[in-house]
Amino acid sequence: EVLWERWTANARRTPDREAIVHWVAGEKPFRWTWRDLVDRAERFGRALREAGVRPGDVCATLITHQPMFYPLYMAISAIGAIPSVLAYPNPRLHPSKLVEGLTGMSRRSGLGWILTERALEAAVRPLVEAPGTTVRGLLFPMSWTLEGAAQPFVPADADPAGACLLQHSSGTTGLQKAVVLSHAAVLEHARDYADAIALGPEDRIASWLPLYHDMGLIAAFHVPLAFSVPVVILDPFEWVRAPVLLLQAISRERATLTWLPNFAYNLLADRVNDADLDGVRLDSVRMLVNCSEPVRAESHARMLGRFRRCGLRAGAFGACYAMAETTFAVTQTPPGAMARTVVVDREALAQGTAVPPTAPDRARMCVSSGAPIPGCAVHVEAEDGTDLGDGRVGELVVESRSLFEGYHNLPEETAAVLSEGRYRTGDLGFRLAGEVFVVGRKKDIIIVAGRNIYPEDIEDAVGAVPGVLPGRVVAIGVPDEALGTEQVWVIAESDSYGTEREEALRMAIQMAGMAIDVTFARVFLAPPRWLVKSSAGKPSRKANRERLLAGELVRISTWSPTG
Repeated sequence: EVLWERWTANARRTPDREAIVHWVAGEKPFRWTWRDLVDRAERFGRALREAGVRPGDVCATLITHQPMFYPLYMAISAIGAIPSVLAYPNPRLHPSKLVEGLTGMSRRSGLGWILTERALEAAVRPLVEAPGTTVRGLLFPMSWTLEGAAQPFVPADADPAGACLLQHSSGTTGLQKAVVLSHAAVLEHARDYADAIALGPEDRIASWLPLYHDMGLIAAFHVPLAFSVPVVILDPFEWVRAPVLLLQAISRERATLTWLPNFAYNLLADRVNDADLDGVRLDSVRMLVNCSEPVRAESHARMLGRFRRCGLRAGAFGACYAMAETTFAVTQTPPGAMARTVVVDREALAQGTAVPPTAPDRARMCVSSGAPIPGCAVHVEAEDGTDLGDGRVGELVVESRSLFEGYHNLPEETAAVLSEGRYRTGDLGFRLAGEVFVVGRKKDIIIVAGRNIYPEDIEDAVGAVPGVLPGRVVAIGVPDEALGTEQVWVIAESDSYGTEREEALRMAIQMAGMAIDVTFARVFLAPPRWLVKSSAGKPSRKANRERLLAGELVRISTWSPTG
């Protein structure tokens, strides 16, 4: 079975059932039934063939939030081409960066077609005309006229083991590593994950997640489409401006499921006004799934405390561990139960063991990402590959029947992480009673005089300082050649940047570090929105470290113990 066969079977079985509800603030939702969605996809499919798109062609989509995107995506798959959803540029992205990313995709992924909108033509067309490019053409399908009598449509003779989509692992541009997934991998994963969350015909999904990220594309798009579960899709850019839109959509559509990165819990708790909650009911929600590494218990507590009065239940707060390389989920907490938490000693955890804290000021709360879903296994391994027992911290190594086959056209990077069906994630974590706890990234650990420090601990402590924007902190390690170790540098966004309150805030940040026994060699304040984020919506330590060392912080506001 291939994706198109599953979709058309849904259309035959329940033609009038809602498939996708396209949500735009202040407008009447656009509601796709299965009959209309497949009919429009067939029309797009015929038009794509007439334009020259052939089976196996990689088609990058750069399209704004609009209802015709969904049948277009389905049409690309129906004719045997390979869709790849890319982020439509926002005002902060310079056109040269867009072309740079597409050029890299052309070289690495054999990009064949760019499907976009007229507004981007001037920026993108030079890529099509560049010497030696693999791009065969630039298409503007949102302007096509597809009306008229429906003509017979014959889908491509697709192989279930063949490529059905190309998605990108998290990165600051979303184009670093291309993961090619097969029809079988996506459909098998949809089945396994549906079992893990007990997905049923009465469910209804609401999501603001961008479809260029695996959380949005797989969990909130392919899974519901595979099982004919209606999904309400919001515009990510609208949601960032007005987070209450998700809550309003859940309330009006009686949604039961949604997936969120950790920062979204804080954003919702902090930026939704009481006046906007009039009439909002969240009692339909049976699962809010946190898909971040690591999951923050305080983020769950803040959101529950803020929206309990709207009917939100503690048992709805679940978590999962997921990545593009495994199609999506690796683990999932059980439905109906709040994700398990354990309190461990922060210093012992940094040295590799999860044990109870020896003093209150050494406590760190860790949140479970759940047990492996069907078809997945998670190992915790030492540097030499030895499997570690419960409560020991090591690298998480995943086996999955939905595992990717490698990064497209990047054999060396593939070989570094994938061997004999085992994927080395680069994440650190431990197991307890069959559940997986993710604690950080292996490459991000800061080592000061032989002591391991998780940047997540620093970022949590600094993020709690009044005046620091929540979730907008990055901690990095910088080599100190004189001492032969690393220094800890912190970058924090604040509205106090450039004001007389800077000095007091810098001191408060340093005191927050001292409270967890970490001394910051330098503290940098930055204006709001200065930090570069990954495609998953998290500030990127690597990218921001590079910007900082290159002197890109226009007015460096810094403090160090030596002045």
